[in-house]
Amino acid sequence: MTDSIDLARQVRTVSRLTGEFTLRSGRTATEYFDKYQFEADPVLLDRLAERLAVLIPEGTEVLAGLEMGGIAVVTALARHAKLPTAFVRKQAKQYGTARLAEGAEVAGRRVLIVEDVVTSGGQVVLSTNDLRKLGAHVDHALCVIDRQEGGTQALAAEGITLRALLTRADLDAAA
Repeated sequence: MTDSIDLARQVRTVSRLTGEFTLRSGRTATEYFDKYQFEADPVLLDRLAERLAVLIPEGTEVLAGLEMGGIAVVTALARHAKLPTAFVRKQAKQYGTARLAEGAEVAGRRVLIVEDVVTSGGQVVLSTNDLRKLGAHVDHALCVIDRQEGGTQALAAEGITLRALLTRADLDAAA
């Protein structure tokens, strides 16, 4: 068994739930992947981060994890990549520093968006636009799982190349 198949099988085993679930889109599904299960497992998360590190585009200066699931992934990834990290909120907080991106400075730097799961790509697009307004140069995103539901195409339309460690097809093949 190859390492990729083993990794996909491990992610599927810890995160796949069955039952009746209402999705963000309003659809009902009988299968759900609870990403927080692989993010909460320190050994598996570290293994995922190690594999993600080789997918970081050359020239990346800052890793930017998106609230909320991308935060765990980007923190683990930073350990392997030895790159500074920004934590990106969905909205700038209204108190204290009132910042959208906490941690490493993004202005004028090549920033890689880091997300746990990409479905439609909507949040990556929104956060990329926000970071670009702050002066960040963003042309890539990296995720643990691409659900293959249009995210890659939506991001490409915004000038963002998506790199994924695993796809929905990988998880299905690992069954």
